[in-house]
Amino acid sequence: MNTKNLVVLALLAGIGVVLHTVMPAFLTIKPDMMLAMMFLGIILIPEIKSVMLLAIVTGVLSGITTSFPGGTIPNIIDKPVTALIFFGLFLALKRYRNSIISVGVLTGVGTLVSGTIFLGSAYLLVGLPGPFAAIFAAGVLPAVVLNTVVMVILYPVAQSIVKRTNLSSASVIQK
Repeated sequence: MNTKNLVVLALLAGIGVVLHTVMPAFLTIKPDMMLAMMFLGIILIPEIKSVMLLAIVTGVLSGITTSFPGGTIPNIIDKPVTALIFFGLFLALKRYRNSIISVGVLTGVGTLVSGTIFLGSAYLLVGLPGPFAAIFAAGVLPAVVLNTVVMVILYPVAQSIVKRTNLSSASVIQK
């Protein structure tokens, strides 16, 4: 893992914290915009060490900035599991993973997985402040839409920056 990759991951985590902090909460749950930055980091630097580092950092930072009662531990559980599932799906789509459509679909699926894991672990550890379906509809579904839109906008920009700057030798975006 080189310094450039660490800097890219740190910048994405920092942007994610800002987005997560300023996002308003609906029924005590915020749409997790930090996921889009984590997914972008996984796409840009698809190495297991980088994926796990980014997932742990993202989980801790999401936990610190959460408005969900007792949401720190569920965030710390959710992010590494989601990152590994997203990474596995990303690797499985070897032929199509540079497509904006597949990146958007992966982001939507990853956000659904994350929301389900988060709410499930929160339910088991601390309980939910309302019905699962209502919280899922108010927090997870808007996050799926927002994260997908953000990724569809950011991915081509990131792809262009990586191509022009040779940012990461591990990146699969480069051709």
